[in-house]
Amino acid sequence: MDDELRWFIAIAEAENLTMAAAQVHASQPTLSRFIARLERELGVPLFDRDGRRIVLNRFGKVYLERVRRAVAQLDAGRREIDQLRLPARGAVRLAFLHSFGISLVPDLIRRFRDDNPQTRFVLTQDAAATVVAHVVAGDAELAIVSPRPMRTDMAWAPIAAQKLALVVPRDHRFAGRSRIGLAEAADEEFIVMERGFGMRRIFDELCAASDVTPTITFESSELATITGLVGAGLGVGVVPVEDDDRRGDVEMIPLSGETREIGLTWFRGRPLPEVAARFRDFVVGEASA
Repeated sequence: MDDELRWFIAIAEAENLTMAAAQVHASQPTLSRFIARLERELGVPLFDRDGRRIVLNRFGKVYLERVRRAVAQLDAGRREIDQLRLPARGAVRLAFLHSFGISLVPDLIRRFRDDNPQTRFVLTQDAAATVVAHVVAGDAELAIVSPRPMRTDMAWAPIAAQKLALVVPRDHRFAGRSRIGLAEAADEEFIVMERGFGMRRIFDELCAASDVTPTITFESSELATITGLVGAGLGVGVVPVEDDDRRGDVEMIPLSGETREIGLTWFRGRPLPEVAARFRDFVVGEASA
């Protein structure tokens, strides 16, 4: 089909079958049969004949315009595929939450670089609100955050979900429970993240949904600090369950049906550089696999 489109353009421009045949490396009879078949399929003549010269008529001119557009699109598609076949080059500016730097982000970068070893990453760790601000300001192209940004100008693609748990001291009255509702811990003292961190927003939303007015004894900037202070008996906390959470002085009790959604976000109003778009598509693809 692609060859025949180019045959038609060559015939229309040369206005001579012999000359067109030489250009496209086909025989004149082949081109004659092609034109006859095409005109039968369309139900109209495309050329006016004048001896050896053939000239596009009004039907042929309309068809030529569309054929040229089709060929241009096919060529563009080939170029895009060729680019995708090549390893991505350049730098991806990626921002993410501190807690995602343990395994999630390193694992994604490692697997992407397996096929794209020349891709560099410029990384920024911070609180959720600050991470999103980096993307809006153009200091980063992509961010991995939780929860979903509340801004309508930020695109969002969910990539993972983590269970949430009430972390308590090993000798706590709730120890040994298989699950718990946050309302059951309403009279506890809580150690929480500072405002501006994603887990603080999640905690506040859980409390509002459970009609809990928490007593907060300490605000931290690190999830690990929450778990450490809980182990020291200074309160309880709400944290995501990590695969490597194995502390002997605390117990993670799953919160009934509660998770935190993790996603990739970028600014809608700014086109992504090609290498950043490739990484975005890779991350989203891995999440849906």
